[in-house]
Amino acid sequence: MSLKIYNTLSRKKEPFETLEPSVVRMYVCGPTVYDSAHVGHAMSSIVFDIIRRYLEYRGFEVRHVMNYTDVDDKVIQRAKKLDVDPVGLAAKYVDQYDHHLQDLNVLLPTVKPRVSQEIMGIIQFVQDLGKKSYAYEVEGDVYFRVVKDPDYGKLSRRKLGYACWISFGS
Repeated sequence: MSLKIYNTLSRKKEPFETLEPSVVRMYVCGPTVYDSAHVGHAMSSIVFDIIRRYLEYRGFEVRHVMNYTDVDDKVIQRAKKLDVDPVGLAAKYVDQYDHHLQDLNVLLPTVKPRVSQEIMGIIQFVQDLGKKSYAYEVEGDVYFRVVKDPDYGKLSRRKLGYACWISFGS
């Protein structure tokens, strides 16, 4: 029996095919670590743990990546409120989350990148988008210029309206 998966783009069940034979690359957004985890974080981790274990049972090698957002306005604001170092605050909650995963018998991800470790690459990527006019800045925030992407809305089936062209077209 072949494995089938629902394809959001085609809106149909299709055979599960990997880019590399027998290898699944699975990226899962992890928590923003500014406070203790909640049941929503656990739900996400448990769901993807089940998927991972099933794929491994079916003979796939799963390369599971889950990030930690340890640099974020929420982290900085919480650290200021508590009068603590934001790096130390985030590290505390990363360790706590890892322990929660172990307590729930959730397999730890293969790779656990942190925004703080990738920030220079992120900054360079955003700057490159700006140089190519794919991004623009407003009051210190950077936005993706969606009208520059001909496939924007293809997956969600959202259409860019006239107002979007005005807002994002400059």
